[in-house]
Formats: sequence, C-alpha cells, structure tokens
Amino acid sequence: MVTGIDHIEIIVDDLDAYVEFFQNLGFEVLARTTHHGGSVEVKLPGDDQPIFELHKVIGEENPGVNHIAFRVDDVVKAHKELAAKGVHFASEPHKVASTGRTNANLRDPGGWRMQLVDAKRDDWEPDRHHD
Repeated sequence: MVTGIDHIEIIVDDLDAYVEFFQNLGFEVLARTTHHGGSVEVKLPGDDQPIFELHKVIGEENPGVNHIAFRVDDVVKAHKELAAKGVHFASEPHKVASTGRTNANLRDPGGWRMQLVDAKRDDWEPDRHHD
C-alpha cells in the first residue's frame, strides 16, 4: 500500500535562508508554489530521494516538522482500506490545486500529523519553476 516516503514538510521562519542552506548541502530546487503561503520543494539528486517541502510559518504554526507524507499509488483506495482498519483520517481525500495532487491527512495514535499522497507529480499551477 505505502510505496515510500514522498515528502517531509518543514515549517520555517525564513524560507529563502532555508532554501539556500539546503542548496549548499547539495539539494536541488524542484518547485516553488503558492502552497501554504509560499512553499519550496527540495531534494537530493538521484532516484527515490524523499522531498523536503519547506514552507513559511503562517498563523499559529510552530517551526519544525509539520508532517511526513507517504506515497501511495491510489489515495482514494488507500484511504478506504485504512479507514476500514480503523485508521482515523482528518478529512476525505482531496485534490490540492497548487500541487495538482490528491492527499488525505491522518493522525498516528499519538496525534502526530501524517499524510497519504498520490505518486503522480504533475499538473502544477503556473507559478512552478525549477532553479
């Protein structure tokens, strides 16, 4: 069902400083979007590397890891199967316009936020660009 870690979302105070930091470590910028008030996805070169989604603190969020997203082939199917096993989801699967992907948010037994996300990574909004 889960095929890998898709991304780890990290909430930061200074988005540009974090992007520069990760670039200095060898990460490449995949995309910048308006998601969460400004978001940048970075990853190390190579196949099957998890993506770090960096986004600026908004509202009452605290800096740090916001969630880990697990990649699945079909979010709707995975949601249905896991819900039948008693996994609690915060919402039904939904498409996020700024990423073009379907996801479903869930909580682990301790209440920590996790996410299922479909493997397909296309159909982004026009503000996407590569550095």
